[in-house]
Amino acid sequence: MTVKESTSENLFADVQGRHARREDTISTVAAGTLEAIEVSAWFSGNLVLEDVSLVMPASKVTALIGPSGCGKSTFLRILNRMHESTPGAQLGGEVLLDGEDIYARHQRVTEVRKRIGMVFQKPNPFPAMSIGENVVAGLALAHVKVSKERRGEIIETCLTRSGLWTEVKDRLATPGGALSGGQQQRLCIARALAVEPEILLMDEPCSALDPASTFVIEQTIQELSGEVTIVIVTHNMQQAARVSEQTAFFLAAQGEPGGIVESGSTAQIFDDPQDPRTADYVHGRFG
Repeated sequence: MTVKESTSENLFADVQGRHARREDTISTVAAGTLEAIEVSAWFSGNLVLEDVSLVMPASKVTALIGPSGCGKSTFLRILNRMHESTPGAQLGGEVLLDGEDIYARHQRVTEVRKRIGMVFQKPNPFPAMSIGENVVAGLALAHVKVSKERRGEIIETCLTRSGLWTEVKDRLATPGGALSGGQQQRLCIARALAVEPEILLMDEPCSALDPASTFVIEQTIQELSGEVTIVIVTHNMQQAARVSEQTAFFLAAQGEPGGIVESGSTAQIFDDPQDPRTADYVHGRFG
């Protein structure tokens, strides 16, 4: 056997092995499991995130913590393919949803984003739409048609799940933009839930809210956990400790790309961190 033939056979065996492992992974993961494998990100050729691997368990809340500029929000955007929409952005690695790569050629962006919803830092309801119209707006964008009766059911269910129904049930026809900041954020959560995502990504969802509104959003997150997988970026250490079961600490040295220093159960990260940098951050010695 020649060296070339041996190399070809080895490559073929490696491909078969990876396919077998992927099929085994798909058959064993719980629905709603999100996994990043050696994810790296570039903007215009500059490496900003390097070799991030993290499993975000199904129906649990995973908090991403770390100082500004360490790649948390970039990582979050990668998880539902928003990163690739930025000019000059590049990506390495894999993101698996239920064991399947969301960046595979056959995966349509619109379908991925139906399964992986996003709630942004600043509430962004559609101001010209009513509260009810805002909730079902995502269905139209996803080209999902529903009957008038089903539409009403979806509005009530999603507003209930987001903790807003009792406050707005008698004024569904009023503009969504007329709500308070905290109510608008819960309306955005309801809109994201309308397409029945498996994953809900949240990028600093409480940073622009008052303490009372933050408390209600945190209650909503805790009530949703168990139903959907939630990944939340937060600078609020107390919030991460309150709402999440798992935490990943991101950090970037000066002039270096960001990455995960340490991840594990939230109790372990806050009470018994293994890396001194993690201990310094969660105890407020920097950041």
